[in-house]
Amino acid sequence: MLAKLRARTPGADLTLVEKGWEVAKAAHADQRRKSGEPYVMHPLAVADILVDFGLDTAAIAAALMHDVVEDTAVRSADLEAMFGQEVALLVRGVTKLSALEARELFTEGEALSPATKKAAAEAESLRRLLLASVDDLRVILIKMADRLHNMRTLGALSRKRRQVMARETLEIYAPLANRLGMWMFKSQFEDLALEQLEPETFALIQTVLADRHEQHDHYLGDAMDALRARLERNGIEVIEIKSRAKHIFSIYSKMVRKDLEADQILDILAIRVLVPSIADCYLALGTVHAMWEPLGGEFDDYIARRKPNLYQSLHTSVAGPGNRPLEVQIRTPDMNEVAEYGVAAHWVYKENARLSADVQRQIADLRRTLESHDEEAVDALSFVEGLKTDVFRDQVYVFTPARKVVELPAGATPIDFAYQIHTEVGHRCRGALVNDRMVPLDTPLETGQTVRIITAKGDNIGPSRDWANPALKFTVSNQARAKIKQYFRRQIHDEAIKSGRDIVERQLRKLGLTRTKHEKVARLFDFARLDDFLAAVGRHEISAQAIVERLLEQESAADESAAARQAAAPAHGLTNTAAPQKPKATAGVTVFGADAMQTRIARCCNPLPGEAVVGYLTRGRGVTLHRSDCRNIAATREREPDRFIQVDWSQKKAQALPVELYIYAIDRAGLARDITDVIAKSDVNMTAIGAVSRDIDGMAVISTIVELESRAALGELIDRLEAVRNVIQVLRQRS
Repeated sequence: MLAKLRARTPGADLTLVEKGWEVAKAAHADQRRKSGEPYVMHPLAVADILVDFGLDTAAIAAALMHDVVEDTAVRSADLEAMFGQEVALLVRGVTKLSALEARELFTEGEALSPATKKAAAEAESLRRLLLASVDDLRVILIKMADRLHNMRTLGALSRKRRQVMARETLEIYAPLANRLGMWMFKSQFEDLALEQLEPETFALIQTVLADRHEQHDHYLGDAMDALRARLERNGIEVIEIKSRAKHIFSIYSKMVRKDLEADQILDILAIRVLVPSIADCYLALGTVHAMWEPLGGEFDDYIARRKPNLYQSLHTSVAGPGNRPLEVQIRTPDMNEVAEYGVAAHWVYKENARLSADVQRQIADLRRTLESHDEEAVDALSFVEGLKTDVFRDQVYVFTPARKVVELPAGATPIDFAYQIHTEVGHRCRGALVNDRMVPLDTPLETGQTVRIITAKGDNIGPSRDWANPALKFTVSNQARAKIKQYFRRQIHDEAIKSGRDIVERQLRKLGLTRTKHEKVARLFDFARLDDFLAAVGRHEISAQAIVERLLEQESAADESAAARQAAAPAHGLTNTAAPQKPKATAGVTVFGADAMQTRIARCCNPLPGEAVVGYLTRGRGVTLHRSDCRNIAATREREPDRFIQVDWSQKKAQALPVELYIYAIDRAGLARDITDVIAKSDVNMTAIGAVSRDIDGMAVISTIVELESRAALGELIDRLEAVRNVIQVLRQRS
C-alpha cells in the first residue's frame, strides 16, 4: 500500500499513514475476525481500496483506524491528540453507536423486541454516518470501502446474517454509490449482494460467462483490432480500446426485465474506446457507424446530456462482425475516471484546492436532501426509509414475494412492476399488495418494499387504456407503456378483422353471392393478404358500398363476356339483351354517373388506394379526388353538393402517391435518425423531412413526405413508426 502511495505522489510525507498503521496494529493485536484471520487485515484492506481511489493521507490514516474507537479501548479524544481533529472526525463519522448510546435511544422500560432495537440502532448509526458525510464526503467513501471488504469476506457469517447485509447493501449502499457516480463500488455491491440473495441465478450467469469467455475474447479481440486499425487510418488517436467487463447484476436485471434467459442476454458483447477529446469521441462514433450498421433505438449521448451523477459517454449498439450485436462505449480518459470513481475522481484535498463546480453542486444537493430528511424524520428508522426513495431516486429496488430483486425507475407503480415480471401479469393486473397492504395501482413504489400482484382470470382480460397515459401516472416505464400500446393495437386489429368479416359476409348475402370466397373479394381491392383487407373493411377504410359496387362491376364484366359469347354462337330464335353499361374509368379511378374524364389527386389530403374518396368537379380540369374526410371540402360539400360525384379506386397497376405524415414524440437525441432508419428499412421512398419543431413539455413534431402505394402500406408504416422509442402518435395531418 505504501509503495502505491509513493508511486502516485513521489516525495509525499507518509508519516500520518505509517503512524495510523502502528496504532491500528496495536489496538487490534488480540482480535480475530470470524474467519480466524488477524482483525487488522480488514482496516488494512479498506485503506488499500481507498488508495486506489486516490484519497489523501488523512483519509487513508482514518481508514486504517476506522474501527479502533468502536471495537477497542482507544477513544476519539486519543486520536485527536495523536492525529489532530481532521483524522479524528473522519474516524468518528464511520464509528457505529456504542452500547451505551444505543441504550440511550430508548426510554426506560420501553416494550420493544431485541430485533427492533437492533434495527433502530443500526438506522441511527447510518443516519449519523450520512449526516457526517454532509460535512466531509470522505466519511462515506471510507464506509463504502469498509462495506465492500465486508461483502467480499462474508463466508464465515451465518446465511441469515449474510442475506441481511446483502439486502442492506442493495437497498442503501449500491444506490448511494450510483448517486455519487462511483461505478466501481456500485457494480461490486450489486454483484456481491446478488450472490447472497440469489446464489443459484448468480452461479448460472457466472458459469455461462466462464463457458463463453474464450470464445468471446477471440471475437472481441478481432473486433477491437479492426476498429483500432480503422480509427488510426482515419487519423483518430486511440488511447485505449478494451472489452468491457460484464456486470452480473445488470445481466440479472435484464433477464428479469425482458423475461429472457442468460444465454440471450449474454449474446450482447461490449467494448470501450478511450480517445483524447470530446471531438474525437464523435469522430470515433462516426467511424463505428461506418464500419457496422447501427441498431435502431440503441444510441445514447451522455456527453451532451450528462447524467445527474456526472457520468458522460457515448453508447451505441451495432451489428458487429458476423452480424452479432455489439455494444460500443466511447469516452475520454477523464470521463472514464469519473465513470469508475464518481466524486472521488474529483476529490483533491490540498491547501487552496477547489472541487469542480459540478461536484460542489452534487454535494450541495446531497447535503440539502440529507438535512431536510433529518429535520422531518420522527426517528432514525423513518429517516433511513425516507432516504431510500429521495436520496436514491434514480431507481428503486423492490422484491417479489419470492424475494427476488426487481429494479424499476424512480416513481414506478405496481403496474410497472407487473409488466417487469411478465407481460401477461401486467395485462391481467387488477390489484396490488405492497408489504401485505392493498394499495391503488398508481401508488409509487419504494425501495425495499415487497410487491404482490393480484391478477384476474378469464379470456377477455386486458389492461386499461388509462395505464398508458403519462398524465395519469399509472406507469412511468417505457417498457410497460409500449406493451400496453401493443396490446390495444393488436386488439384493434383483431376486432377490425372480425368486424370486416361480418361486413363482407353481409354484403355477399345481400347480393346472393354466398359461395364467393373472401379471398376473391380481397383480390378485387388489390390486397394480397385477406386479414389486411378485412381489417381495412372493419376500420371503414373500405366502405360496404364500395364492396357492393366492386362485386357488381365484376358480375357486369362476367355478363358482358357471356353476352359476347352468345352473340358469336349460332342463333336459336333467342334475342340478345344488351349487357349493362359499366362505369367509365381513367387514371385508375372509376367514376360513377359520368363518362371518362380527366382525374387528379388533391394535394391537400393525398388520398391513397383503398381509402374512401369523393370526386369534386372542377371547372375545366375534370375531377379532383379528395379523401371523404378532407377538411378542405367540408364546407363546399354543404354549399355545392351537385359538384360532388361518387368515385372509387380501381387500380390495375400500383402507383406510389405522396403522403405527408406528422410524427409526435418526446424529444431525445437520435430521434430523427431512428425515424429515417425505419422508413428506409420499410422500402418506402422519403421525398422530404421537415426540421424538428419543439412544442411544450419537451414534445417534438417531425414532418415527412413519403410515397406509398396503398392504405395498407400506410397502416404498416405508421405501426412501425409508432414502435420507435419515445414516439407517441403518427397522424396524416397536423394535430
